[in-house]
Amino acid sequence: MRDWTRSWRTVRNGLLALAATVLLLPSPSRAQSDEPGCRPEMASLGLPVHRANLTLAALGKDEVRITFVGHATFLIETPAGVKIATDYNDYVRPQVTPDVATMNKAHSTHYSRNPDPGIKQVLPGWDPTGRGAAKHDVTMADLRVRNVPTNIRSYSGSTDFDGNSIFVFEIGELCIAHLGHLHHPLEPGHLRALGRVDVVLFPVDGSYTLDQEGMLEVLKSLQARVMIPMHFFGGGTLSRFLARSQDNWPIERRDQPVITVTKAGLPARPTMIVLPGN
Repeated sequence: MRDWTRSWRTVRNGLLALAATVLLLPSPSRAQSDEPGCRPEMASLGLPVHRANLTLAALGKDEVRITFVGHATFLIETPAGVKIATDYNDYVRPQVTPDVATMNKAHSTHYSRNPDPGIKQVLPGWDPTGRGAAKHDVTMADLRVRNVPTNIRSYSGSTDFDGNSIFVFEIGELCIAHLGHLHHPLEPGHLRALGRVDVVLFPVDGSYTLDQEGMLEVLKSLQARVMIPMHFFGGGTLSRFLARSQDNWPIERRDQPVITVTKAGLPARPTMIVLPGN
């Protein structure tokens, strides 16, 4: 019995020593414990982050690259290297820090409470002071970005006048419009303010934003040569919208979430291009 007790004490002391050694080891740093490229604050929240592959070729002088990051967020890159993130939020972000971030108000997946401090221009699509409509007209290198205010439904069901914006990105001869969280048809005043639109990024969920039939009418009024759907919840919602669209425009599905466009290379007729996204 005395030998057994002595052996157990020896094993126990060894285990305690091992435990103490492990406790004294330095813990992994935040950068080591996070996934590569993951923003620390987002990893700590356990939120899904879609990262687009950004190791792409340099752009030509007339080329603009559009990457569908997910939900309503696109990364738009200009020939001069300016990077824009649309509907920048705390859940789905591009892998790089954009130079310009636009945001909309309807839900937290469309704006950020903690935008990256490295962003040079953060443009909310509403007036945070509540005094009226947001007014933006910003130039950065080869980019001009401006907004056209729209109304949204508030959570109480009333109208939040000028609560959101359509953002317009003018890059060289190209004009790209992101419709944001559009809740109503476009009126003549909106269309005049938008002007010619070459590429439109538009929501198709049909419930949180404008219904799908209404969105078809918006697209018909814009007549953009490239139409890229976003803000869909699962393939079924997108498929229903495409079924409604197929008699109006040709539809192209791409395997990658990236498209490069030029003014000269726009389709001869309005075309819907579907990019895979998160």
